[in-house]
Amino acid sequence: MTAVRVGLVGAGRIGTSHAGILATVVPGAELVAAADPQPGAAEAITGKVGGQAWTDVAAMISSDLDAIVVTASSAAHAELVVAAAEAGKAVFCEKPMSMTLAEIGRVAAAVERAGVVAQVGFNRRFDRGFAAAHGAIVGGRVGTPQLLRSVTRDPGLADPAAVPPWTIFTQTLIHDFDTVCWLAGSEPVEVYASADALIAPEFKDRGLLDTAVVLITFASGARAVAEASFSAAYGYDVRGEVFGSSGMVTAGDGARSTLQVYDAFGRHRDTTHSDVELLRDAYIGELTHFVQCVRDSVTPSPTVADARRALAVALACIESYQNHIPVAVAL
Repeated sequence: MTAVRVGLVGAGRIGTSHAGILATVVPGAELVAAADPQPGAAEAITGKVGGQAWTDVAAMISSDLDAIVVTASSAAHAELVVAAAEAGKAVFCEKPMSMTLAEIGRVAAAVERAGVVAQVGFNRRFDRGFAAAHGAIVGGRVGTPQLLRSVTRDPGLADPAAVPPWTIFTQTLIHDFDTVCWLAGSEPVEVYASADALIAPEFKDRGLLDTAVVLITFASGARAVAEASFSAAYGYDVRGEVFGSSGMVTAGDGARSTLQVYDAFGRHRDTTHSDVELLRDAYIGELTHFVQCVRDSVTPSPTVADARRALAVALACIESYQNHIPVAVAL
């Protein structure tokens, strides 16, 4: 079959990782272009994996492409997805797909009008462990989900002056919000968020929080706890747990491999220290799924609706933190 011609927007860390995967790993994909308004940024990608480099993002989107992969800054996501949809291009967008519910409403309307494939980058659905856990839950092996837990611990805080406000909710925990909703199989109805700045307290007034715990109540009555930290000295740590009426499943580890070393100092495992390392197989899985959906003209998962749900939880967390109260999720 003819390859899906892909253009990538955004030449940062995730963009560079996704470009390499699209160019060398994903079946049926052809990375033909990369765009970034910063001079030289796109060339840094195409110089390694091939394709045409653009600084005019709009021009690349309107060029001869089948699909757009958006890995630009989060504030630009909604406009880029709308532009891709209006140009008749399938679109994969890293999380969050938008920063406000009004924006994501525009995104949903544009995607529906154009009738294009649109997928959001919630990668944990494509991690083997999390996917197996979901399969076990759907298959009834744990009974009815009652208590859930999702953990994201990042090995370090980026330059605090460059981190957008509320990042811990809208950029980090948004993965956990999607994960627990997906695993619970129920809609979130209320959140209570507790957070603080323990690493860089001088930036707390700017909305830069680095430690957070969120309690989510679902329509089914199940409860989930999602926690995040930006100070995991031991590595990048992503885990999940679902306790049900007849069993429990867990997923996630953080280890680079199954190797364990036993010596005079104890037992040791080598951990990963970045998402692109720990979740590489998940990134391959989500991009492979996207390309296959484009080729088959079928609806992907996760969808724009899933992006909206996770964002609604994140925004409710901000309100909950600011007012120290439980907040209803605006679905």
